[in-house]
Amino acid sequence: MYELHFGVPMAGAILCTLNIRHDASMLSILLKHSGAKVIFVDYQFLELAQEVLILISQTCTPPQLVLISELLQSSAPILSAQSEFPNYETLLREANPNFTVIWPIDECLPISINYTSGTTSRPKGVVYTHRGAFLNALVSVLMVEMGLMPVFLWTVPMFHCNGWCFTWGVAAQGGANVCIRNVTPEVIFESIAMHKVTHMGGAPTVLNMLIHTPREHRRTFQHKAHIIVGAAPPPTKVLFAIEEMGFSLTHSYGLTETYGPATVCAWKPDWDALPLEQRARLKSRQGLHHLGLAEVDVKDPVTMKSVPADGKSLGEVMFRGNTIMSGYYKNGKATQEALAGGWFRSGDLGVRHPDGYIELKDRSKDIIISGGENISTIEVESVLYAHNCVFEAAVVGRPDEHWGETPCAFVKLKEGFDATKEEIIAYCREKLPHYMVPKTVVFGDLLKTSTGKIQKFVLKERAKAMGSLTLQKKSKL
Repeated sequence: MYELHFGVPMAGAILCTLNIRHDASMLSILLKHSGAKVIFVDYQFLELAQEVLILISQTCTPPQLVLISELLQSSAPILSAQSEFPNYETLLREANPNFTVIWPIDECLPISINYTSGTTSRPKGVVYTHRGAFLNALVSVLMVEMGLMPVFLWTVPMFHCNGWCFTWGVAAQGGANVCIRNVTPEVIFESIAMHKVTHMGGAPTVLNMLIHTPREHRRTFQHKAHIIVGAAPPPTKVLFAIEEMGFSLTHSYGLTETYGPATVCAWKPDWDALPLEQRARLKSRQGLHHLGLAEVDVKDPVTMKSVPADGKSLGEVMFRGNTIMSGYYKNGKATQEALAGGWFRSGDLGVRHPDGYIELKDRSKDIIISGGENISTIEVESVLYAHNCVFEAAVVGRPDEHWGETPCAFVKLKEGFDATKEEIIAYCREKLPHYMVPKTVVFGDLLKTSTGKIQKFVLKERAKAMGSLTLQKKSKL
């Protein structure tokens, strides 16, 4: 996939990286929607790809499958089905080494289509341009102070925003890429120590895995590895713990529609003297827009006026500039809605602090309104993560006859730890205003998207199925 980030554009084509965790049905929908003519498939996904092609062939001509299987020859038996398809390595060996690169005649032409994770609806195809990808790739390097010849460990999926544009950024710095098939704490620690990894990235779930890795499975290394964290806002305790382990960390924020990283919590030197916990709270903010963007703002979505920079007034986070998508592929209506008023509307709610830094409070669809009070699920989750027994947590609104909604916490406990619902609620009461305290606590595993975000829409359905807490209490009386 890394090679294709260069080969496909050089052939004058458009790259469309697909999420390997989708099932055959979803992949067939995305392939048909994209209009792809060729699909490159790693040998591990051949069976899945064949299912996809069968589904597509029922309604239209499927794309040509090219199999990537050269690595198998020294490690496993060759799959019998390989002979049915052209082999990627063979195509490269037989190709003309002096081919002419097809340069784009306009830098605003598409370089790639990236499908959103589809956490709230069917995935949409976000169109990136050559100009936007170029700018975001260079800005990504600047944001994390990536020097020459870095060693980048791929814990960010390359199918997600083209690896946050680090696919191109690492190459610009003459870097080496360390690719792993399974993202586990043991493999991460082993890779950092063995290859002297300088940079890696990922969602807070990756950080959470690292800080909860048993000491016997960790590896020590003399250098300091730099982690770029994005996706869901990281809880303060997670940031605090990862720095205590000796990693340096940059907190970035963005969406598929902003080419990945769009803001960075730019660090001020005078913050170094602050206590670790206070530094972690400052670092958990989403910060300022990067150099490739024109502007980020927090606005009233109706009046489009900027909210006061008081750290309290809530508004929608909006962007404009060169590293904003050119639109959703074959979806003019959604494009117009997302870019209405000349700004990209993120759907994220946040505040702007007096120093200009923005801080997310919630997705507009996730905010809980209980008895007329707005409750930020991010704030409640941050408190839950600080509990010694909690490994992961997510908070959603549970419909309620009296309050409208009440906070419902879904919690996964650390292995070997135990806590009751009453203990979790009591802990939150010590840290939060009464109206923000979860009224319901459910223990169990939390389903995630391919990019490490907890699937809140699934949890919302579970909370909805529980019914009204107030009504249940009345019936018991």
